[in-house]
Amino acid sequence: MSDTANNIAYIDGQNLHLGTTKRDPSWEVDLARFRVFLEERYGVKKAYYYLGYVQDGDTYQRLYEEVQAAGFMLVFREHNSSMKGTKKGNVDADIIFSVMKRVYMKEDFNKVILVSGDGDYKQLVDLLIEEGKFEKILFPKQRYASSLYKAITRKYFADLSNVATLNKIKK
Repeated sequence: MSDTANNIAYIDGQNLHLGTTKRDPSWEVDLARFRVFLEERYGVKKAYYYLGYVQDGDTYQRLYEEVQAAGFMLVFREHNSSMKGTKKGNVDADIIFSVMKRVYMKEDFNKVILVSGDGDYKQLVDLLIEEGKFEKILFPKQRYASSLYKAITRKYFADLSNVATLNKIKK
């Protein structure tokens, strides 16, 4: 990737976590190695890691610290503790809004890299492709990605669980 690349990554944290640790075969992402991979492979200068946030003492503090120490900007969607376990982070709308705001405000960036297999992003992906602002959607596991993405060409997606990538970003 060129030194002049100025791409932005958006990571749906829950989708990445569940797509790798709760699917067979399960594996865990090394966030520091993943951040380096994003920069080296896709020219990512800024990487936003979206998570649902529950104010629940220190339960998730280690994860939050790991995400930030790896070089991601952590963005929360707040939930109260009564929603814990019944509602996922549901960061889709926040990610879509943030990307669209950057496009609308004509912020200085080249392209978007999205990490998720969730079909809720399909319209965003289509628009960004149309506008020349989309690089890739990185599926945690391609076989579990939404069938909505079957219409996009291989040029616009990659599977994080393929062996070559897995060896670079796995714990």
